[in-house]
Amino acid sequence: MADIVITEFMDTVAVESLRAGFHVHYDPDLHGDPEGIADRLGPARALIVRNRTRVDAGLLTAAPRLVAVGRLGVGLDNIDLAACAERGVSVHPATGANVAAVAEYVIATTLMMLRDAYLATGRVLAGEWPRNALIGREASGKTLGIVGFGTIGQAVAQRAAALGMKVAAFDPMLPADDPAWRTPGVRRFDDLGVMLGASDVVTLHVPLTATTRHLVGAGEIAAMKHGACIVNTARGGVLDEKAMAEALVSGRLAAAALDVFEDEPLPAGSPLTGVPNLYLTPHVAGLTEEANARTGEIVASRIRSALASA
Repeated sequence: MADIVITEFMDTVAVESLRAGFHVHYDPDLHGDPEGIADRLGPARALIVRNRTRVDAGLLTAAPRLVAVGRLGVGLDNIDLAACAERGVSVHPATGANVAAVAEYVIATTLMMLRDAYLATGRVLAGEWPRNALIGREASGKTLGIVGFGTIGQAVAQRAAALGMKVAAFDPMLPADDPAWRTPGVRRFDDLGVMLGASDVVTLHVPLTATTRHLVGAGEIAAMKHGACIVNTARGGVLDEKAMAEALVSGRLAAAALDVFEDEPLPAGSPLTGVPNLYLTPHVAGLTEEANARTGEIVASRIRSALASA
């Protein structure tokens, strides 16, 4: 009879710290078995998930003793916050744990896309020497457009500035008098289309909501510079993948890097299949050894506190 059910991967040290005070059922593959989750949740007081477990009203009904949900990450689109609030279940994301990991991923990917020389291994091994075809661009002096200027967006800006990049940012949710806008070298834009048109590389850092779904669609991509690049480490639905793929095929976009997708894993026949100059990773931008340890520690601490005060 578990006090805490963990349905996805969690750092071992954090799991063991919870076991020191609670009966824990830890199965990193349980997310693929909704009925199994419901069966385990009957006596549980806490549930810990990543992004592949849907915490909705139906699941909460199967957990009458539940008082807290821990999220091993920051996005909450897989958790029905209204249903949790209605039942008095508190939600505890690992805010701040993966900021450095995501920011470093964005910068590394930006450099690879601009340089455009890192997919040539097979050609070089085959005896080709395509130097002239692989003359890329430098990051220094380019403009990085950041959509969503929260904690991660600001961390990306800091690292971009260190490379000599200019920073353009758009975030209508961040008040105009917020201190973040006074960061040296950051130019604030009120119009998304104008900011996109001023940027050589665009990176997305907004949550997925009804208002941000396809925030960057065909019209916004058309407003971007010819030869610009785009990075999405936010949520798949924020970017219209089909429109992006068409822009890569036509050559309007020089490159794109996606770590998140509208459907994860990608289904057969995805419109991304065979698209040129496309870098794909399986939702790992925020996953490093260090970030996993921080995430687990933060969530474990918050769940312990929630159970102690319940």
